[in-house]
Amino acid sequence: MPEAVLNEMRLLSSRDFDSKTLLYVILSGDGRLREKLKGESLLPLKSRIRTQLELDPAAPEELSELLRHLIAAAGNAQLMTAGVVTALAEHAGGNYRTLTGMANELLLAAAERDARQIDEKLFFEVFALPQEPTAQKTKRR
Repeated sequence: MPEAVLNEMRLLSSRDFDSKTLLYVILSGDGRLREKLKGESLLPLKSRIRTQLELDPAAPEELSELLRHLIAAAGNAQLMTAGVVTALAEHAGGNYRTLTGMANELLLAAAERDARQIDEKLFFEVFALPQEPTAQKTKRR
């Protein structure tokens, strides 16, 4: 978000020299937002931020626990093998949204194949890196 927009948001959020709050705003972003708020032109905005919460990436164990909970809450605790749950948690990069997105891709692939359980074989089929055909490899040499 451009600095001008952030400053305008600050001006629009209150009136009477900040004595009356008109708007509450929640800013969310990665490290770039934190760095941008350190800039001199945004110090007036930063001084109005009451609470800052910085989240660290989730540990694979936390992601596995969440995924097992979601699967159980959906009504089929045995939908994914333990190996798939572990693989998803380790490949999600500590990000809950990435974890659930990958799990959704697996669920869609399993539904297309009418699979009763999502196993490691399906995981590797869905998330395998595409291989170049052998004929193309030889042409490049």
